[in-house]
Amino acid sequence: MIEILRQHIVGRLGNDLDNLDTVLNCFKTVTIDRNQFLVQEGEVCKYVYFIVKGCLQVFVYDDEMNETTRDIVIEGTWCSELISFGSGKPATENIRTVEHSELLAIDRQGFQKMMETVPQFNKVYKQILETSYANSVYRINTFVALSALDRIKWLMEFRPKLMTRVSSKLIASYLGINKDVFSRLKAKL
Repeated sequence: MIEILRQHIVGRLGNDLDNLDTVLNCFKTVTIDRNQFLVQEGEVCKYVYFIVKGCLQVFVYDDEMNETTRDIVIEGTWCSELISFGSGKPATENIRTVEHSELLAIDRQGFQKMMETVPQFNKVYKQILETSYANSVYRINTFVALSALDRIKWLMEFRPKLMTRVSSKLIASYLGINKDVFSRLKAKL
């Protein structure tokens, strides 16, 4: 599994990385079953995860314990509750496995060591932050302006694999649509 992470980092930063093996040794392998929490609201997020295989849901609960999904994260990407991870304060989001998942996890101490040992990794971290922020802002701004049907079309165009990979309930939560409305509109396409 660590070789996949190596390829990911080299793909972003190039081959000229001193101390990369030292950094990779900071990651631990996590194999976790479907529907398990990695982070729960109110806990401190202790890890940044690289997803080797599987799918994660990042979400919050409303006052009636309904889920609102901020993101669905799949292989080859990073996931964490970054505000909690960076500050040590309790998380405001939950992260749960949607599928049996194989992850590589790095704790805060290892992450700081990685940033110091491989300064180029700062570029990857910045990309992670920028991508997360840009995706969230884009989704919020776009979804506010789109009808429910147009949100489904957006998903089919920009994240088509999710349509067959995760449940309709999860997709509806991600799109901010009632699951019955989602099913009815999806049938029209």
